[in-house]
Amino acid sequence: MSRKTLAEHVQGSLGAPVDAAAWCTIGRIPEPPADMHRAAGSGPLRPALMRPLGMLGVALGAPLLLIGEFFGLLAAGEEALKRLLSTTGEQERHRAAKLDEKRRDEAIIELGLDKTFDGDWSRAAGRLLLRWYSHSSHHQRLVALAGNRVLLAAPPKRVSVRRDALMHVVTEIPAGDAVIEDPLPAFGNDRLLLRFRDGSWLTLTTEETRSEVHMHVMRQSRWGARPHAED
Repeated sequence: MSRKTLAEHVQGSLGAPVDAAAWCTIGRIPEPPADMHRAAGSGPLRPALMRPLGMLGVALGAPLLLIGEFFGLLAAGEEALKRLLSTTGEQERHRAAKLDEKRRDEAIIELGLDKTFDGDWSRAAGRLLLRWYSHSSHHQRLVALAGNRVLLAAPPKRVSVRRDALMHVVTEIPAGDAVIEDPLPAFGNDRLLLRFRDGSWLTLTTEETRSEVHMHVMRQSRWGARPHAED
């Protein structure tokens, strides 16, 4: 039996067929103008703190993390030794990979993908951010593509386990109002852009590099069937 995609796994909970999905986070929300924040309901601008049980789980798991870091250092040392003893061709491939990483990091800065959003609180992305954690205090959002709609789902409150089982749609962006884009298609990366019809945008960081959503956007672009927000 083939392994279910995340989209197949969550579409029952979302109540709609889902083409692709990925868990994402956003950057720190800047301090908005006080009057605009009040007009939006003065909602929280940060996710909720981790619950005591979640903090206990992190504390109990800390020794395992240290062990993991130790083995990671051993693996890094082994990798460095392999590179030292590797052939000229293998060294060239490693240098090329490191150069790609450097170019990707430079492109992230150049395109402003290290920023949470475009900075204009009066446009769609800024207005969404003003209510982001009012919709759910969880630190993540499941971004799901359902036809030409973009769905954002999350548990009602911050949880450390069972996020898939507890989530529900907290924001639905109608077809034509926004699209999901891969801003760095030439690189394996963890950034997506939620770009609105008015030109505003929000940066999403996925849990994995080249997530299911990245791959879906790439296929749509290749087939010439990718939806676009209206001007």
